[in-house]
Amino acid sequence: MNSRLAAASLLALILSPCSARSVAAQEPSVPETVAVAPAAPAETGPVAVPEPTEKAMRYYRSGNVVWVVDTLLGLLVPALFLFTGLSARIRDLARRVGRGWLLTIAVYFVLFSLASFAITLPWSYYTEFVRQHAYGLSNQTLGKWASDAVKSLLVGIVAGSLFVWVPFLLLKKSPRRWWLYTSLAAIPFIVLMLLVTPVWIEPLFNDFGPMKDEALERDILSLAERAGIEGGRVFEVDKSVDTKAVNAYVTGFGQTKRIVLWDTILAKLDRREVLFVMGHEMGHYVLGHIPKTIAVVSLFVLATLYLAHRTAGWFISRFRTRFGFDSLADVAALPLLLLLANGFSLLVTPALLAHSRHQERQSDRFGLEVTHDNRAAAMAFVKLQAENLGNPRPGLLYKLWRSSHPPLGERIDFCNTYRPWETGAPQEYEHLFRAPRGEPAADGGGPEADGRSR
Repeated sequence: MNSRLAAASLLALILSPCSARSVAAQEPSVPETVAVAPAAPAETGPVAVPEPTEKAMRYYRSGNVVWVVDTLLGLLVPALFLFTGLSARIRDLARRVGRGWLLTIAVYFVLFSLASFAITLPWSYYTEFVRQHAYGLSNQTLGKWASDAVKSLLVGIVAGSLFVWVPFLLLKKSPRRWWLYTSLAAIPFIVLMLLVTPVWIEPLFNDFGPMKDEALERDILSLAERAGIEGGRVFEVDKSVDTKAVNAYVTGFGQTKRIVLWDTILAKLDRREVLFVMGHEMGHYVLGHIPKTIAVVSLFVLATLYLAHRTAGWFISRFRTRFGFDSLADVAALPLLLLLANGFSLLVTPALLAHSRHQERQSDRFGLEVTHDNRAAAMAFVKLQAENLGNPRPGLLYKLWRSSHPPLGERIDFCNTYRPWETGAPQEYEHLFRAPRGEPAADGGGPEADGRSR
C-alpha cells in the first residue's frame, strides 16, 4: 500500500500491480529504416555479477524494514479508524454534509483520505524523501516532494470517488455476490486507468518531451518496428529532477501507446545498452503482458475480496459496538474492507509476484533475441545494480514478497548464457520479428536475416 494514499488503498490494491506510467502524444509514422549498429567485436567473455557495495546492502536491509513497517501500517491505520470509532464519526459527519447516499459516500471518502494522509505523512516523508536522500538516490527538493504528495492525494481522491461507491451499491443489492460483481466491475476501471494515465496523470508529476538524441530515437523506432510495434513515439522524461535511479518502459493502448525513457538512463547507459533495455520493454508490449496482467490482477482482486467477504461478518458480529456499524454495506465499513484486503493480499502476493517475474524473464529473452547483444544486456543490468543500489542475490523471503523482477544476478547470468542464434537453435520469439523496411524478410525473420550480428 502506498502510505501517501492510505485512504485509497483499495484502489491501490487493484491498480498498483499494473499501473501505466507514460505520457500523452499523437502518434507519428515510423521513420524510414535505420540500421542498428553491431556490437563492438573487441568485447568478449561473460560479464561478472558484481558484489553489492556495503551501501547497497544497507539499503537492501533497511528496505526490508521499510517494507515491514509499510505492511503493518496497511493493517494498523484501518484498524485505528475502526477500533476508535473514528470511521463511524466520519460517516455521521458525511451524512450531515452529504444528505444523499451517493454524496455521503463521496464526502466520507474525501474525509477518510485526508485523515489517512495526515496520519501517514511523517512516515511517507521519511521513506520517500529523507531516506532516498540519505542513500544518494534522490535529487528532489522538499517543495517538489510536497507538491507531488498533494497531487497524489488529489489523484487518489478523484480516482477513488469514481469507484468506491460501486462495492457499497453491490453490497446493498447483492450481499452474497458483491465480491464477484465488484471484481468484474474493477476490470473496465483498470483498463480506463491504463488508458488515461499516460495522457492525464503522469504529466502532472514530470515533464515529458521528445528525445534530445535524434539518432538514438531513430534507432529505437527502428528496433520497435522490427519488434512489431508501429505507430509509437519516443519520449524523454525529466526524472533527474526527482531521482538518480534509472528506468524506461513501453505502455499504453492504441492512441496512448508510447516508449518512455528517463533522462537518467540516457545519461548512464550507452547506446547499445539503451537499445537492449528498450528491446526488453518492447517485449512486454509485443507479448501482451498488459492484458495478461489485467487478467491476473483481476483474479488477485477476486480472491482477496472473497476472503474479505468470508471473514467480515465475524469482525462485525464481534466488534459492532466499537465499530459503530452492523453491516458491511455501511460506508463506515470501508476501513474494515481495507484491513481485510491488505491482510489477505499478503497471502496471494507471492503468486502475483511470481507471475510478474515470469513476464520479466520472457521480456529479457525477447530483448536478447531482438538485439543479439548479450554483453550490452549484461552490462545494462550491472549498471542498473550500481545506480539503483541493488542486491544481485536477495534472500528467499525478499524474492517471494517483494521482488517483481528476477534477481539481477540471475538476469546477468542469463544474458551471459542465452545465445541460441550462435548454434542455429530456434529462438522463442523470432516469428514475431519483422524485417526492417526496405530489406527482404528471411526465414524466421531474425536479426541474422539482414546479415547484421549483435
